Amino acid sequence: MSERSAPPGGLALVQALVNTLDVAADGDALDSAEGRAPFGLTEDTVDSARELRESLRATLLAHAGHPPHRAVTPLGDLLAGAPLVITVDTADGSAALTPVDDGPLLSRIAAAVAEAVTAGTWNRLKACEAADCHWAYYDRSPAGRGRWCSMQVCGARAKMRRYRAKEA
Repeated sequence: MSERSAPPGGLALVQALVNTLDVAADGDALDSAEGRAPFGLTEDTVDSARELRESLRATLLAHAGHPPHRAVTPLGDLLAGAPLVITVDTADGSAALTPVDDGPLLSRIAAAVAEAVTAGTWNRLKACEAADCHWAYYDRSPAGRGRWCSMQVCGARAKMRRYRAKEA
């Protein structure tokens, strides 16, 4: 949906997971093997991935100042179960939180969130305000007040609805 550029670092993984659900078309990419493959998911891990996805979506809605779309398990509760370790680069001495192994999606998401928090980019990943969208996007606006994944689609619809409501 969005014409916006990809978010920095590991936030691209978070955005990709959240955007596996197309709310408008009622399509879930995690229903197919092709949709699960980029995340290393199997059929028996899809339910936990969906729970994680919807907790992320609720958090991204909160980043944009909106209430959760539905009741979800708090993201912090889910991420608490992710095994991470501190790694130190021998070349430059930089440290990072990384998954204990590259397999579990939960650990990769937790590492991406930790990286984004450290970089100060976590709160810029948001979910579109439009109730029929909720697509994840990275807000690069100077003030950080973006509301829609696409100004040309969701933003235009919202503004047109507001205009028509005033005229009625």
